Amino acid sequence: MNTKKVWFVTGASKGLGLTLVKALLARDYQVVATSRKRQSLIDAIGNSGNFLALEMDLTNNDDVVKKIETAVNHFGRIDVVVNNAGYSQIGTLEELSDAEVKRNFEVNVFGALNVIRNAAKYLRKQQSGHIFNIASIGGFAGNFPGFGIYCSTKFAVAGFTEALAVEIKPFGVNTTLVYPGYFRTDFLSKGSVQTPATPIEAYATAREVEAAHLNEIDGNQPNDPEKAAEVLIAVTEENNPPVHLFLGEDAYDMVFNKIKIITDTVELWKKYTLSTAY
Repeated sequence: MNTKKVWFVTGASKGLGLTLVKALLARDYQVVATSRKRQSLIDAIGNSGNFLALEMDLTNNDDVVKKIETAVNHFGRIDVVVNNAGYSQIGTLEELSDAEVKRNFEVNVFGALNVIRNAAKYLRKQQSGHIFNIASIGGFAGNFPGFGIYCSTKFAVAGFTEALAVEIKPFGVNTTLVYPGYFRTDFLSKGSVQTPATPIEAYATAREVEAAHLNEIDGNQPNDPEKAAEVLIAVTEENNPPVHLFLGEDAYDMVFNKIKIITDTVELWKKYTLSTAY
């Protein structure tokens, strides 16, 4: 295994990002980690010669440019980019404000695009590398009441990642879209997840789903983030890594549930589907 690869991980002060950074450093990889606050990275990870902690505003393209340049100047290159930063915005489509929706897209979608846009030129020039975009099983199956905006950001990540995979592959750069199920991190904890500023009482089902995520699922997720980190590291060593990577038995089941729904629906309404031809 090449232990000199340089990893660039966003959203690394907690959750899967933090777990991944710790696993990488334990294996002597060189790691650049970013977060909104640099001190949170230092507090969580400490200092070492293989580790560079950077405070970065994902939504500010100029700041992303500077921090990627800093990373390249420090370690000489970047080999693996992990777009992990993001947060869950709970709320139905009616009750979320324009500002709440835009903020979720700014971080989850446009933040990742800022990193890709500015890291790709280095990977393309060196004719090697790997980009991981962390979506969610909610970016494949969006039928979660109260999570429509969050899921839509992850559907967007899935869409542009499929295009990126074929755009950048000719330059020797691999791309993997990761769809995690529920992992036991603080992703659903207070301070990480955002609830609607102006909830509408009529949406009883959405409130029930919201309460279940915050009070029952949080802390009881079935998947281990340390095992997820092991998978990501292992995938970079594959000769032909996957573009689509589902993580977790729950994610696995949701994939086939949706495939069945789509297949059954297409067949049921086939006469309309095929009726539009000349």
